[in-house]
Amino acid sequence: MTSVRDHTHMARALRLAANGLYTTDPNPRVGCVLVDEGGSVVGEGWHAVAGGPHAEVAALGQAGARAQGATAYVTLEPCSHHGRTPPCADALIRAGVSRVVAALTDPNPRVSGQGLERLREAGIEVAVGLIAEEAQRLNPGFIARMSRGRPFVRSKIAASLDGRTAMAGGESQWITGTAARRDVQYLRARSSAIVTGIGTVLCDDPSLNVRPEELPADRPWPENAAVRQPLRVVVDSRLRLPASARLLTLPGPVLVATAASVDRATLADRDACVEHLAGPDGRVDLPALMNRLAQMGVNEVLVEAGAVLNGALLEAGLVDEWVIYLAPKVLGDGARGMFGLPWVERMDQGVDVTVTDVRAVGGDLRVTARPAVNASSRGAEPA
Repeated sequence: MTSVRDHTHMARALRLAANGLYTTDPNPRVGCVLVDEGGSVVGEGWHAVAGGPHAEVAALGQAGARAQGATAYVTLEPCSHHGRTPPCADALIRAGVSRVVAALTDPNPRVSGQGLERLREAGIEVAVGLIAEEAQRLNPGFIARMSRGRPFVRSKIAASLDGRTAMAGGESQWITGTAARRDVQYLRARSSAIVTGIGTVLCDDPSLNVRPEELPADRPWPENAAVRQPLRVVVDSRLRLPASARLLTLPGPVLVATAASVDRATLADRDACVEHLAGPDGRVDLPALMNRLAQMGVNEVLVEAGAVLNGALLEAGLVDEWVIYLAPKVLGDGARGMFGLPWVERMDQGVDVTVTDVRAVGGDLRVTARPAVNASSRGAEPA
């Protein structure tokens, strides 16, 4: 049984967890609050960076002896295994807490529930599931990677009111305003990897990097925290990425996914890792790419690409969410659209969409949505 007080403290733990939104990769974002028997908060903490103290350890360090008999509110099941740090479940047991309230069980099927069971065996009262939906929204990538073996894929699209992303000749800067572009910096900063297609690189020569000074004022980069650049991924079937591409000249790792023969032409001299991921049609195998990114510890993927790659990801059933910025302008039917879906020829073949949020961002409209059902994979991949 949980109480209003339980909800209050778990909500605080979730706010603490969000402090690690940009920095915890590949680990989840976790917060912890310790409350004594009289209802006073005696310790707080969050996981700030992989390899650093977990949220429970940080909170216990602040609480000291006052943790004895306290209730621990933690946004994810305390770990029960030795990784870079010792098990948090054992630390809570040694500290003498009397109760643990967790928002979620660990989504890793190899360890799920073991931390909670260890606490119960030590005589500690355990409750699970408080404000679980909010906790899931905080860690969609970690949950996806642990439960299904691939990252959470979010696609950002900037378009005119009539759904056009660029002029026929490729001109696209700038469709949206400054506030929307700052909002995109937030999406980049929270992502483990940014994926684009070779067509976008050849046309726009994007940087695809995080620029902390451009983040929204209400979601700044943590003070004194090192800037983490997401992995930049280029889907490039024929290995056409030029050595002069801007994304190769900036700090941070670059991966090129190709169907071309890597031993014939590599980008080793361009400071990029090349992965040969050919599908049966000679194009990049997108499901294999997502599986490979998961193996690399990638939690959240942000796609910034054109109609071909966006259409191929949708068709392959790999899109979890779209964030679409609609600018108050009309570009006409000669301009480029959002999705290349050549297999959609009838109304009943269209993909239904569930809109989850709509709000103004500066002068633009931001629509967050997800495919109602996964599109049937037909093997279409980007050029």
